[in-house]
Amino acid sequence: MSDKGAAPMGRATVEHALATLRDERDRISASLLDLEQHHGHRLLKGARLSGGTRDRWERAQAALTFLWRLFDAYQGVLEEATELQRRRPSEATLRRLTELLTGPSVEVPRDEITLRRRTLLGPDRERCTLQEAKEQMTEAYREVTELVSAVDAAWEALLEPLEAAEREWREAVRLAQSLGEGRDAELDRLGRELAATGQLVRTDPLALVENGRADAERIESLRAGLAAVREGLAEAARLRAEYDERVAALEAGLSTLAQAVAAARSAYRTVQVKIADPGVPEPADPGPVLRERLDALPALRAAGRWSDLAARMAELETNIAGAVEQAERARALSTGLLERRDELRGRLDAYRVKAARLGFAEHDELARLHEQARALLWTAPCDLRRATVALTRYQRALRSLETGTD
Repeated sequence: MSDKGAAPMGRATVEHALATLRDERDRISASLLDLEQHHGHRLLKGARLSGGTRDRWERAQAALTFLWRLFDAYQGVLEEATELQRRRPSEATLRRLTELLTGPSVEVPRDEITLRRRTLLGPDRERCTLQEAKEQMTEAYREVTELVSAVDAAWEALLEPLEAAEREWREAVRLAQSLGEGRDAELDRLGRELAATGQLVRTDPLALVENGRADAERIESLRAGLAAVREGLAEAARLRAEYDERVAALEAGLSTLAQAVAAARSAYRTVQVKIADPGVPEPADPGPVLRERLDALPALRAAGRWSDLAARMAELETNIAGAVEQAERARALSTGLLERRDELRGRLDAYRVKAARLGFAEHDELARLHEQARALLWTAPCDLRRATVALTRYQRALRSLETGTD
């Protein structure tokens, strides 16, 4: 507040002060209009809010109402001062201008006077300086803009994934209806959760804000679950159109499996005869069990249970492919032992040719070692471990003769 005994401001000082205050008023007015046009503010005004977001918005609306009313009072003081300043100010006018510009000239909106400062006859009139009014408007503006910015940021982060999840749900519902299977329990559960989450996002977005950031994890989890359900339903729809071709492919897969199992068992029987202690298990034949599962599919088709049928068919396709791969590995394991024996035989023949070329064909010790290795490799069942040791001895003996070392 100003001192009534203080000297009035000079004309130049008044003119400069008014110019500064009018510039500040224009900037405050522009900020308030920008706030009114802000996307988040417009959304809040049209939203049906709940929870903590509603409570904060109600406080922010009260603050905004107070801000506008105080701004009107602030502007009224500036208008009065401007009108006085247009005249050729007398000393009394300058004193009045000084009181308006520096003293408690702005009337604070009556509704905003706190309860503890009211009387039985109602709130006392409260006045503040232009500077104090500007500070109060700044604080109210900060409260409103913080709320608007927080809600706008939350909606910006949450609405897009929410709408994407809702599109997933609508597409899944459309597919489920096209299959004519009735209600899908998982789709219904996800739909209920999505509806509840959507209500929360649209009416109380701040409930999903933690540490200043909107948490979309709940929505993304729902979206992923709905995408999985939708993909399952889409697969069921594809299966309905391709059922005969898929069954034919499964039949072909079982035929391939039968051939692979037969080849694996043939190799297994051969290796049992030709290799001593081969250590390979007898190949299993999952064909009969898989055949039973294939034969059960037509009943699901007749019942129109396309989702169950798609899941079971996909599992059957995976199992048949895995069984074929396992049978081929079993055959490769058996044939690998025979290939190892044939490789050792080839190496022994190559070393014998080399010995003859070096003039050691009749060398007694080398001939003895050759005969030991040959007997092991050409005897059924062949002991691969002992044959490998014998071949290594023959190779070392030949190298010693070639290099002249003991």
